[in-house]
Amino acid sequence: MCLNKNERIDMLYSNDVKIIQSAEVFSFSLDAVLLANFAEPIKKISGQVADLCAGNGAVGLFLSSKTKAHIVEIEIQERLADMAKRSIKLNELTNQMEVLNIDLANAYNYLRKDSFDTITCNPPYFPNLNDSKKNENPYYAIARHEITVNLEKIVEIASGLLKMNGKAYFVHRPERSLELLTLLQKNRLAPKKIQLVYPKKGREANMILVEAIKDGHRQGIRFLPPITVYNEDDQYGSFVQEILYGGKKAE
Repeated sequence: MCLNKNERIDMLYSNDVKIIQSAEVFSFSLDAVLLANFAEPIKKISGQVADLCAGNGAVGLFLSSKTKAHIVEIEIQERLADMAKRSIKLNELTNQMEVLNIDLANAYNYLRKDSFDTITCNPPYFPNLNDSKKNENPYYAIARHEITVNLEKIVEIASGLLKMNGKAYFVHRPERSLELLTLLQKNRLAPKKIQLVYPKKGREANMILVEAIKDGHRQGIRFLPPITVYNEDDQYGSFVQEILYGGKKAE
């Protein structure tokens, strides 16, 4: 596998997935691992899974060990999409996965509406406000801010791609949870499971994980036990240690 200049290969040891990364572009972080762990993709080989705002392909790659379904990753940035494609080859997953280097707003030109069983998305967290401070690196800026697509469009596309009773999974910031839940319901997606992630005991949550079902009943939301990332000694807690490294020793 040919690496480009300033690229490296990282591992998610818990499922032996290799992923091409670079300090020059936005790399995956714990939220991608948590989202992939939280998601329950359709298992069967005839199923269809899409990961929106895929970046360098981390969530889709991590999901590949949980399903035999076909996985489509959608990413607008050409360099990140290329890294995702090469990571798919590196993991010998070309029969299961593909990458579309497209604007998410044009998804229906490439993918059939009402045809996906599972959608995942780790979207940009911050609105694209004129006075918001953005990273000078455009790869980081686009990954973190809604420069190319906003949450409303993401939820609309997710719902449009999903079959009836298909499931969507999102990770986002708690301060935007009301906006996310409102948009889900507006777009026929009924929230069903919610899990909060806390950086440390006694701290406020900094991530929210949400499962929603297309055309599902609006009653019956379940709040799962919270996740605490770090112990008091600033080491990963047992849950996070397990999803990152499995039974393997962290390097």
